[in-house]
Amino acid sequence: MAKKAKTIFVCQECGSESPRWAGKCPVCGAWNSFVEEKVIEPSGGAQKARKGLSEASERRREPQPITQLKSGQATRLDTGIGELNRVLGGGLVEGSLTLISGEPGIGKSTIIIQAAAYISQHYGKVLYVSGEESEEQIKMRADRVCKGDLSNLYVLSETSLDMAMEAVEKLDPVFLIIDSIQTMYTEDYESSPGSVSQVRACGNILMNIGKGRNIPVFIVAHVTKSGELAGPKIVEHMVDAVLAFNGERSQELRILRANKNRFGTTSEIGAFEMREEGLVEIENLSASFLEGLEDSSEGSLAAAVYEGTRPLLLEIQALTAPTNVGFARRTAIGIDNSRLGMIVAVLERKARLTLINRDIFVNIVGGLRPEGTSTDLAVALAIWSGEKGVKLPKGTIAIGEIGLTGDLRPVQNAEKMVREADRMGFRYLFLPKRSAEKLREKPQNLQIIGITDIKEAISKADTLSSQ
Repeated sequence: MAKKAKTIFVCQECGSESPRWAGKCPVCGAWNSFVEEKVIEPSGGAQKARKGLSEASERRREPQPITQLKSGQATRLDTGIGELNRVLGGGLVEGSLTLISGEPGIGKSTIIIQAAAYISQHYGKVLYVSGEESEEQIKMRADRVCKGDLSNLYVLSETSLDMAMEAVEKLDPVFLIIDSIQTMYTEDYESSPGSVSQVRACGNILMNIGKGRNIPVFIVAHVTKSGELAGPKIVEHMVDAVLAFNGERSQELRILRANKNRFGTTSEIGAFEMREEGLVEIENLSASFLEGLEDSSEGSLAAAVYEGTRPLLLEIQALTAPTNVGFARRTAIGIDNSRLGMIVAVLERKARLTLINRDIFVNIVGGLRPEGTSTDLAVALAIWSGEKGVKLPKGTIAIGEIGLTGDLRPVQNAEKMVREADRMGFRYLFLPKRSAEKLREKPQNLQIIGITDIKEAISKADTLSSQ
């Protein structure tokens, strides 16, 4: 008997459905984004897999008085990777959905199988469903990066999510991994895997399984050329955490950042080093970012940011060159281009530094893209140092936000950044005067230079360099 099918139209941008085609999506406002999809009734096996919830799971979904619920008592699983636990907020929460994305070859599958191996050794059965690799390929990676007994780690090479859910029913794992959601499909839709409707439908099925069985689910997702998650935005709203794995494949450093986390902070980062034996945690991240800052040089200066629960010290490099043709270029790596343009304008207007005919290039060494404005002062002093050919003394660091009037504004968590700079052996610290006055503890080996505006900062930096 032929399966009944109906036609719907799905927005490729937000995943919203409509019974008829429209030029503009009424939900997200995108134009010409609707595509035709055919929805068919699922088979009996698919319906059975979809319902894979035990009676105990069904009882957990009954309404409960809010007064009887416990707050902050979510059970977490230790992944065995400290940096991953940090980004997740303390470990994997039972029943949570976590989406991890990154460019091909960045290390997504490596970190996942390392976590899966640890959880299988300490908590129970783990199911790794891969639609991209065969069982033999996953076995080869596990032999290289995992240690210990892997008898509880089960692998399934399958692209049908309905079949994968049947395996979940039989195995009853404590942890489920789907690699990747763009390769999965359900019989509900005739469209190919990776389409908007398939990604959305598979996300809904995984959410029901994770919440119903109270098991954490890890979902791997592809990214577009611009670095954004491929597929409809509704998947990002559906999951509890969205992790982004960044780094250059030609370099060993990998940064894991939480763009969304319902069970922790979204500003936390984890640092790893890619080696032959897998991903290795970096304990002293500041030291790794400052490896090339041993000798003072023109246009180079240390800065500090506060990421999540820890301060980080970075090296900022700036280079100026004469503009040969056309308009002067402003190029930044790790810093927002509009922020760089504002800093250059302040230097020209408030510090009387002529940069209109100079190309300016600014780079944060290590590939990190920090949030916040605490690097403004270091960027400005690095540009001034590179333009004037002035070398600041070894062991100099600058922290502060620059306003449009040229004044230095205080930064949050300044005291923790000061302690980190003192611990790393820095000798001179340029700091907004208001932040310096609020310090409860004065560092013993670090000389703090209070600054009120950018003009004073350049003046004191020039005096310090001549000593």
